[in-house]
Amino acid sequence: RRSPPRPGRPPCAMPEGRIDLSKPRYDQSSYEGRAKHFFATTNPLNVLASDAQLDAAKSLVEAYRRGEEPPGTTEDEVWAAKELYDSAFHPETGEKLFLPGRMAFQVPGNMTITGCMMTFYRSNVSVIFWQFINQSFNAVVNYTNRNASAGVTTEQLGQAYVAATTASVITALGFNKLIASSPALSNGIVGRLVPLVAVAAANCVNIPLMRQQEMKEGISVFAPGAGDGGSNELLGSSKNAAVSAVSQVVPSRVLMAAPAMFIPPVIMSRLERTAFLRGAPYLKAPVMVLITGVCLSFSTPLCCALFPQEASISFKELEPELQAKATDRFPGVSTFVYNKGL
Repeated sequence: RRSPPRPGRPPCAMPEGRIDLSKPRYDQSSYEGRAKHFFATTNPLNVLASDAQLDAAKSLVEAYRRGEEPPGTTEDEVWAAKELYDSAFHPETGEKLFLPGRMAFQVPGNMTITGCMMTFYRSNVSVIFWQFINQSFNAVVNYTNRNASAGVTTEQLGQAYVAATTASVITALGFNKLIASSPALSNGIVGRLVPLVAVAAANCVNIPLMRQQEMKEGISVFAPGAGDGGSNELLGSSKNAAVSAVSQVVPSRVLMAAPAMFIPPVIMSRLERTAFLRGAPYLKAPVMVLITGVCLSFSTPLCCALFPQEASISFKELEPELQAKATDRFPGVSTFVYNKGL
């Protein structure tokens, strides 16, 4: 069985004047560069690409890597194909991702679910239903964007799903009950923020459980530029790197949801007092979903960019056995890299 491609530079040095497609278009060492990259890969319009368009983008990327692209192919065409490829294929395995799990689907998927969570938050039945839908969606996203070097069993998948759904429902119902005694709180902005607290609690449970296999078995860690032609060379599997990866993903996901679950309720609390929504209450949910979508269009790429996709771990942070292996195989290398997942 062929091992998945390694993150980092390609097996051979790039000829002068050619694009290095092993790396994103923008500098990933800066936040601005990472933000530009994720604005491109999380672009909701990428969801509209057909399988034929995705396969064509993959074919062009692979052909360019081999130096066999069609004559007359421009750099802009190559980058357009690469950005579409990155939005739909796993960075390690190269497999086409399940549509709801792609980062490009984050905005259309989350804007609908989040908007409805914040519109229908008073009824216990509605709370349970929308938290169930939200965690089902999160489970798909977390599994789809996991680090591929560690497998996840069906049992672990089920545990994470049940635990996260339970945590979100209990948190939401608990806070609803807590503020129910005060109509001012229940009907005001505080009541509308209950879904945000529930989602944050669920993310703190869902992501670690969904990726528990990584923390038990470790994820692949590489020595940057130590292989043939400057490629990354596999060192081994590190549990410490896995813990570090999850600890970066959790706050990114919580912060990703925060603007879309805080700003729309504040706006809606004012809009609902207007004659327009008083006369057309059926428009509350669509307006909430629309405002949520605008917020997510910015918070999704900006929060994905908080930490580099190819994260680093210092020699001192590696397990003792990996330190010994690194000293033997890669003397002088003080920093190693791994794919943290999304």
